Amino acid sequence: MRAPPDTALPPAADDLSVGRTVLATEGAALAALAATLNGDFSAAVALLAAVPGRVVVTGMGKSGHIGRKIAATFASTGTPALFVHPAEASHGDLGMIVAGDAVLALSNSGETAELADLIAHTSRHGIALIAITAQANSTLAQAADRVLLLPPAPEACPMGLAPTTSTTMQLALGDALAVALLSRRGFSPDDFQQIHPGGRLGARLKRVRDLMHRGDALPLVAPDDAMQAALLIMTGKGFGALGVVAAGGTLAGMVTDGDLRRAMGPDLLSRRVRDIMNPAPLTIGPDMLAAEALRVMNARPRPVTALFVLDAARRPVGLLHVHDLLRAGVV
Repeated sequence: MRAPPDTALPPAADDLSVGRTVLATEGAALAALAATLNGDFSAAVALLAAVPGRVVVTGMGKSGHIGRKIAATFASTGTPALFVHPAEASHGDLGMIVAGDAVLALSNSGETAELADLIAHTSRHGIALIAITAQANSTLAQAADRVLLLPPAPEACPMGLAPTTSTTMQLALGDALAVALLSRRGFSPDDFQQIHPGGRLGARLKRVRDLMHRGDALPLVAPDDAMQAALLIMTGKGFGALGVVAAGGTLAGMVTDGDLRRAMGPDLLSRRVRDIMNPAPLTIGPDMLAAEALRVMNARPRPVTALFVLDAARRPVGLLHVHDLLRAGVV
């Protein structure tokens, strides 16, 4: 008869100790990796930047999982890339790798048997090969045009067997390559937004001009208008704010709900807008990122909810409300 399983759990303190040891081990390995970066890294970046085709990332097992993420990071930061599984490559997917591409191969040992056909393919067709490995004398390293060597570091697994520290270094090195390429190419927030149109990240990369109200939707009055008429416009537009426009079309000030509360009195409706308005309101430009506009709104002790958008001549061309940022998913 089989004995019942032991359901006793180790103390939580043991869990914390193991977790901290793992993170410390991997952190030390990353520090060592950073210290060993040299001209080989710069040469690899230059090679990848000059590739007219795509960067084909490959790796087997856990290195393959890391490779998929590296390929995705390349693609999302302006470097066309894809992942090819080395075993599938031997069964037809080698046709996905053509002259003008470059291959980035990951193998901690450098002796992954499944990479053999792919390595031979790069040699046969003159395709650049960059290796990420921990073994300088390995088959992969000897075949590669450029080698990015991982420093000696113990796996965080207590048996020293499960790929942990080694895959963390592979992933970090892939990020370093992607960001270096991004910087070299001058990849801008606008470029980033073009290939990240969805989700919160895409929303934060939108420009104010993409979200602002414009034209007849703007609540605009003149400095000499009576507050009675101005309040009707303010209520009708529904932004809780008024833009005060001078004779030349420039913004002379702004009236908010807060300004009305501070000016509340029996003569409020008979007063002129110029008596109530803030002559130096916060404003933004149409090319500002939506995320930066949100930062401007929250910069004051009492966050503002609406900002007028001015052109180069300080004329109001739009209005951005915090609700617009909420609807777009920026907040």
